[in-house]
Amino acid sequence: MNDRQGRSGQSRGRAPARQAPARRAGSAAQRRRRTVAVVVFVAGAASFGGGLVVGAAHVPQERTLVERFAAAWSRGDYAAMYRDLSAASRDRFTREQFSAAYRTARETATAVTLRTGEVREQDGSYVVPVVVRTRIFGTITRPMTLPVEGEGEDARIAWGREHAFPGLTPGAKLRRETRMPPRADILARDNTPLATGPDRTSDVPDVAINVVGRVGEAPAERRDELRERGWPSDATVGLNGLERALDIQLAGTPGGTLRAGDTVLARTEPRAAAPVRTSISIPVERAAVTALADRLGGVVAIAPRTGEVLAFAGIAFSGLQPPGSTMKIITVTGGLEQGIADLSSSYPVETFTTLEGVELENANGEACGGTLTQVFAESCNSVFAPMGAQLGAEKLVDIAERFGFNRQPDIPGAAIPTIPAAGEIGDALAVGSSAIGQGRVQATALTMGTVAATIGLRGRRPRLSLLYDERQRAAPTTRVTRTEVARTVEKLMLAVVREGTGTLAAIPGVKVAGKTGTAELETTKRCEPTEENNPESCSDEADPTDTDAWFSAYAPAGEPEVAVGVMLVRAGAGGDTAAPVARQVIQAALDR
Repeated sequence: MNDRQGRSGQSRGRAPARQAPARRAGSAAQRRRRTVAVVVFVAGAASFGGGLVVGAAHVPQERTLVERFAAAWSRGDYAAMYRDLSAASRDRFTREQFSAAYRTARETATAVTLRTGEVREQDGSYVVPVVVRTRIFGTITRPMTLPVEGEGEDARIAWGREHAFPGLTPGAKLRRETRMPPRADILARDNTPLATGPDRTSDVPDVAINVVGRVGEAPAERRDELRERGWPSDATVGLNGLERALDIQLAGTPGGTLRAGDTVLARTEPRAAAPVRTSISIPVERAAVTALADRLGGVVAIAPRTGEVLAFAGIAFSGLQPPGSTMKIITVTGGLEQGIADLSSSYPVETFTTLEGVELENANGEACGGTLTQVFAESCNSVFAPMGAQLGAEKLVDIAERFGFNRQPDIPGAAIPTIPAAGEIGDALAVGSSAIGQGRVQATALTMGTVAATIGLRGRRPRLSLLYDERQRAAPTTRVTRTEVARTVEKLMLAVVREGTGTLAAIPGVKVAGKTGTAELETTKRCEPTEENNPESCSDEADPTDTDAWFSAYAPAGEPEVAVGVMLVRAGAGGDTAAPVARQVIQAALDR
C-alpha cells in the first residue's frame, strides 16, 4: 500500500472517538513516566508497507504516538520511528544502530511485507494488528508490547532491541537455521535430461558438458544476495552455465527454523522445485560445440521472436573482448538516426583516416570507399571511425546503451558489456576508435547476438530467456531504433554476406544478414623495413593471433528464426574464421 492509500484507508471504518478517561491521581514521578502496554499482532511477511488509522480529535496522544510509530514501521521509515523514541532510548542507540536492528531482523526472517491496521484500546493497552509475511517461514503471529514513556505531548517510545521483531525478549537474538532441498533436474527443450539427481547425470553427456555448468560454494560476490534469500552459508549454488543462469529456479525453497532466543517462532520444510525445462535445442547446441571445436571463444544462438537462447558454447556469456567491426552495426544505426548517413551517401576511396593527428588504417591497409552499402560491406574503418566522431560521444554511448551496453544482461551471471561514459571516452580519436569496436569497448558473443536479433526484429531488443515457453509467445521487447532505420541496417548487413567480408556465412536460398568483426589486440599496421636493402627486416604477413574474430548475424532476413553471435579469441579475421562458425549454427537452427 502506498502512502496515499495508507492515509485514505485510515479514514474508513473508524469507530467514533472515545472520550479520554479521567486520570487517576498519582505522584509527580508517576505522571512523568507512564508505561502503556501496546500489543502488536504480527502475521508472517515479506517487505514493509501498509498503514494505520491515525487518531482524530480527543484521541489520547499516547495512542496517536503508537499509531504513528507503527505506521512508520509498516512503510520501513526508520528515521520517522527514531524521532518518536524517548531521549533515553536515543542516548542508548544511534539512528544507524536502530535502523540496522530492523534491517537485520527483516533479513533474518526473510520478511517481505509488513502491514498494520487500526489501533484498538483493550484493557488499558493498545492492540495493533500487524500482518507480516516471510519468504521462507510463512505466517508468524505474535503480540509485541511497546512501552510508552511520559504523557501527552511528552509521550515517547521507550525502545529496546527486543522491539525489532515480534517474539523477541530482552537479551534474545533472532536467528535462523535453514537447509536447501535437493536441486531440480535440468531438461532440454525436448525434455531430454541434461542434469539429474545429486550427481547431475545426463542422457546426452556430449551436450550437457557444454551447457550445464558446475555447482559449488557460493562466490563472495553472491553471498549477500543468497543470505537475503534465506539460503544457508554452506548452500551449493550454480557457478556457471545453466546451473548459474537458472540457479534460483533450480534451488527450490529453503526450509528451517526461526528462533527468538530459545523460542521457536516458525518451522518449515524445504520445498524442491519441479524439473526445469530449458530453451536449449540439442541439435543447435551440438552444431555450436562442433563449430567452435577446441578454440577459445564463444557462440550463442537466439530465437529472436521468443527471446529463447537455443544454444551457447564456450565463453559466450562471460568472454568480454573488444567487438571490432560488429560495433559498426550500432554506429551506423546512430548515423542513420541523426541524418549523418543514408543509402545515397558516398565516400572517397582511402586506406586510412586521420583523427586528432593519428592515422587509423583499414584492415591490412586496404583501399576502401564507395556507397554506404559498399563501405559497410567492406567494413571501412576510414568511414566509420569519422562517422562515430561526428556522431559524438554522447550519442554513440546512448545508442550503444539502447542496444544493451552498460546494463545487466537478461541472463543471470552473464558479463556486462561496457562502453565508457560519454564524458570519459576522450577525444575524437577515442570516440572514433570506440565506434569501430576498439578502445575500451567490451562485449560478449551474447551481446552481439542480441544486437543482431534487435535489427532482425526491426529495431526491437527482445528479452532473452533460457526457459522454454510451451506456448511460444513473443518475447517482451524494448524499442531501440525506428523501424525504417533497422530496415536500412538490414540491407547493409545483407550486402556483407552477399558480396562483402562475410560471404563465408552465405547459405544457398537463405537471406543471411551479418557483420564481420576483426578486433585488434595488438597493432596490425604494416611496418616499414628497418634495414635498408633488407625487406625481410619487416614482414607484411599479418599475425592472426593479433586479432579476435567476430560475426553477428540473423536469418532469414525479414522473418528471422535465429540470430547468432560468434567470438573467437586471437583467431584472425572475422570473415575467415567466425563467419563459417555462424553459418553452421544458423543452418542447424533452420533445420531443427
